[in-house]
Amino acid sequence: MINTIKENFNRALYALIFSIITIGTLSFLEFETPYGLFLAGSFGSSMVLLFGYPESPFAQPKNVFFGHLVTSIVGVLILKFLPIDQFLQIAIAVGLGIFVMIILGVTHPPAGGNPIVIIVGAYSYDFLLNPIIFGSIIIIVYAIILNRFILKKNYPSSWKS
Repeated sequence: MINTIKENFNRALYALIFSIITIGTLSFLEFETPYGLFLAGSFGSSMVLLFGYPESPFAQPKNVFFGHLVTSIVGVLILKFLPIDQFLQIAIAVGLGIFVMIILGVTHPPAGGNPIVIIVGAYSYDFLLNPIIFGSIIIIVYAIILNRFILKKNYPSSWKS
């Protein structure tokens, strides 16, 4: 029991520290530089997986990057090419985004929220580059630094030690 509490505390502490560092970096790039958007709401929940549960298949870099990318592409395409009520666009885009992630084998649950943000915010293709592509890359780099190099975990799990 003591070991479990200690393990949970350590997991939570590393997740706290690296979530602050990662979201802080993205926030700094968004608010303190002229480079544009670097934050997506779904990135906050990505922190739970990448820093709290990096052994999960949903936390692997391929899933993080492509999960965010495909759901965002679906959101933009539905917004641009399906001229129906917004509530229907959101419902269809979320469902279709989940379908595509599962079909492609790149499921990352936090990415399921991207179509909602895109449709409500009326974002365009620019949103795919910034924050989705660049933000995902920054998140993945920090996850590799923490999990592979600091904690010495087998992360990404497909890499050989």
